[in-house]
Amino acid sequence: MKAILALEDGTWFEGQSFTGPGESGGEVIFNTGMTGYQEIITDPSYVGQMVCMTYPLIGNYGVNPEDVESDKVQAAALIVKECCKEPSNWRSTENLPDYLSRNNVMGIEGIDTRALTTHLRIHGAMRGIMSTTELDPEKLSQRAKELPHMEGLNLGEQAGCKAPYAWTDDGPIPARLDKGKYNWPGHGPKVLVYDYGTKWNILRLLKAQGVDLLVVPASFTFDEACAVDPDGIFLTNGPGDPAAMTSSIETIAKLADRFPIAGICLGHQLLGLALGGKSFKLKFGHHGANHPVKDLVTEKIEISSQNHGFCVDISQLDFLEQTHVNLNDQTLEGFRHKTKPIIAVQHHPEASSGPHDSRYFFRRFMELIDNVS
Repeated sequence: MKAILALEDGTWFEGQSFTGPGESGGEVIFNTGMTGYQEIITDPSYVGQMVCMTYPLIGNYGVNPEDVESDKVQAAALIVKECCKEPSNWRSTENLPDYLSRNNVMGIEGIDTRALTTHLRIHGAMRGIMSTTELDPEKLSQRAKELPHMEGLNLGEQAGCKAPYAWTDDGPIPARLDKGKYNWPGHGPKVLVYDYGTKWNILRLLKAQGVDLLVVPASFTFDEACAVDPDGIFLTNGPGDPAAMTSSIETIAKLADRFPIAGICLGHQLLGLALGGKSFKLKFGHHGANHPVKDLVTEKIEISSQNHGFCVDISQLDFLEQTHVNLNDQTLEGFRHKTKPIIAVQHHPEASSGPHDSRYFFRRFMELIDNVS
């Protein structure tokens, strides 16, 4: 089925929908991962974004229930050079076209993804619309201009959970209330997780550290957090502009004065803003599983998984120390407080998909909690 992808600057591409008729819009970005497409499209950090995969063949090993990073497909659409309809893998339970169709998410193939990626690298991520019903590129480009910019969008407070839940070895279960107070599921160190669109592997790896996890919405107040008496606070990844999340930033500023706290990706940005830093939008973002990061503490080079369109600047805050730097563009990849138990990284130590070089971050967080205890 013929489909058109049109960008806001008038550039357009003709391809075919491999998910049937439909239309979708959002910010068009590219991901350089060769594999991991299921983890990518189910990552809530991609809410509001249409993902172009730079590797030419996508879908060849199918999809399965174990590799998801949330309970549904989160990306607005998937853009590929060629989609495999007949996967070959013993773990596969469904092909990619059926999986996307079942989740009401569009997929387009047959376009020159190299040309699209080059265009985005030169001109930056931009708004776009793909459609099988409207095939006039000029009209679609005009409509793309009417979509909201990613800057100023508060998506993190929408993408996370709506009610508290506990994370167990079997996955999420509803949090239990006892006399108006949420109960912890076990007996380990208690970590309160603020969910801005968390990947499930973050929760899996935190759980593997032997902690009890209570996951709460972004709207969970400072007083509510104090009432459950956690040993530490964890801020997750998520989509959108961190500067637009003013309520969350105010809450985090209070939490950082009282508890050991760690953040990943959007959580890293929010923590930086809560401590007085500033955020800015990257030209085309960091999306992929092969980004080199230097740990300034150990001086080791890590290959990291990344997915973010914004970055934080803490250069004017002398009480914070930069711990990680991106070797591609020298942007901030991690920091720690010089006197308080606060750490954060911009990249994804939980990977899924991607390398495991940075998984020590979860151990470092637990060491912060142990030292305070």
